[in-house]
Amino acid sequence: MAQNYRHILFSDAVKALQEEHGSRAAYLKMDAGADGTPDRLTDKETGFIALRDSFYMASVNADGWPYMQHRGGPAGFLRHIAGNRIGFADYRGNKQYISTANLAGNDRVSLFLMDYPNRDRLKLVGHAKSVELADDPAAVTALMPAGYRATPERAFFIDVIGWEWNCSQHITPRFTEAEISAAVRPMAAEINQLRAEIAALQAGRDQPAPPPGLP
Repeated sequence: MAQNYRHILFSDAVKALQEEHGSRAAYLKMDAGADGTPDRLTDKETGFIALRDSFYMASVNADGWPYMQHRGGPAGFLRHIAGNRIGFADYRGNKQYISTANLAGNDRVSLFLMDYPNRDRLKLVGHAKSVELADDPAAVTALMPAGYRATPERAFFIDVIGWEWNCSQHITPRFTEAEISAAVRPMAAEINQLRAEIAALQAGRDQPAPPPGLP
C-alpha cells in the first residue's frame, strides 16, 4: 500500500483541515505505520507508466514558484528503469530550460499521469536529476524511443519516493486520434461493404430490360 505519498504531502496544516472537515480519522487509519519509507513501484504502476504518451511534471524555482511542463512522445517514452527509478529523454525544444534549471537548485518533482479513456490518474513525487548528452551519451540515447524523430539533449532520471492513485470522479473521457480510429474501423468497414452492395444493386437495376418475347 502506498503510504509515503501522503506521509510527505499531509503537512500539519493539511491534517488540521482534514480534522476540521471530518476526513482525518479515515486517513489516519489508512496511513498507520507510515515511516517515510518510499512507496515501492509495483507492476500496476510500471505498467501504467509504460502505456502513457504524455504526462505533466512540476518543479520549483529558487523563488518558490511552481512550474508545470507537459512532456510527450510515443507511448512508453517514460520508462521504468529499475527499482523505483524512472526516466525519459529530454528533446530539443524552445530552449527555455526552466525545468532543468529548477532541478539544479531543488531536485523535487511531481508527476501527473492521465489515462483519459479509462479515467485513471497516477500521481508521483520524487527526486530528479538531469544528465546531459555530452556527459553520458549512452544513458541518454538508451531512453530514446526507437524511430522517433526528435533530437535528445539530455535525460531526466527520477527516483520515486511516493505515489498515489486518484479516484475517477470528474475525469472527462478523452480519446486520441489512434484510439478513435481503432474504435470506428469496424464501422467504416461495414459502411464500405454496404456501399459496395448498394452499388451492385444499383448497377443491376440500371440494366436495360430485354425486348418483349425474349427470355
